[in-house]
Amino acid sequence: MAANKQIDSIEGDKQMNTNRNTAIKESKMKITTSKLIRWAGLSAMVAGTIFAGIQPVHPPDVLASVNTSAFIIITSLKTVMSIFGLLGITGLYARHVEKTGWQGLAGYLLLTIFYAVQMCYSFVEPLILPLLVTESPNFVESALGMASGAGGPMNLGAFAVISKFVTVLYLLGLLLFGIAIFRARILPRWAAVLLAISGPLAVVMGILLPHQLERLAAIPMGFALAWLGYALFTERRVPASQPLSEEARPQLNLSAAD
Repeated sequence: MAANKQIDSIEGDKQMNTNRNTAIKESKMKITTSKLIRWAGLSAMVAGTIFAGIQPVHPPDVLASVNTSAFIIITSLKTVMSIFGLLGITGLYARHVEKTGWQGLAGYLLLTIFYAVQMCYSFVEPLILPLLVTESPNFVESALGMASGAGGPMNLGAFAVISKFVTVLYLLGLLLFGIAIFRARILPRWAAVLLAISGPLAVVMGILLPHQLERLAAIPMGFALAWLGYALFTERRVPASQPLSEEARPQLNLSAAD
């Protein structure tokens, strides 16, 4: 009898350990809102790093650059940047949604439109423009001229108008979103300030500097986005109240109750 009880006790301990290990694995695999927001911070880091990193090495926006490896690689990275940027700002907005009000929503929507449209334009640059260098050089020069502001020999109609319109949304979105994050007082406020002023700074530098140097004005925005993403990814949030385990629940003192 004693041996049977000992065997039952050992089997019971094994079952408890198995259940505990299963619960731990399920807890690690469980997808929660806080985990999604945290990983969105990593996306913002990637987007900001790419955006800041490609500016000093971006090839000139001229016809001779289009078929070069540097142009194809860097313009392809713009598409990657747009994808991660969409995920990143969504996580940043989700983290601040309860404290940013209409201002945060407006900034988020403007930046979302920018990244969505920018993704389409940057998709065209490495995959379509090289194919048209010989067939339609005027179109390629005009498309490159949209970025430099120099224009081109061909009227691109709505294609060029939308590009200018989206640039305005981008600048306004940075300002509103940066101010909203600053006022929320959750992530580093200096990063929010840098994000907010990066748009006006780019406008001023665009007026004072030639286009190739003007690109350097985008570095503060990329740095600010990466900074906010890092803060979001490394943030240690206190989890919401969780049900206590059986061991942690206070036991009623029956003798005292009597």
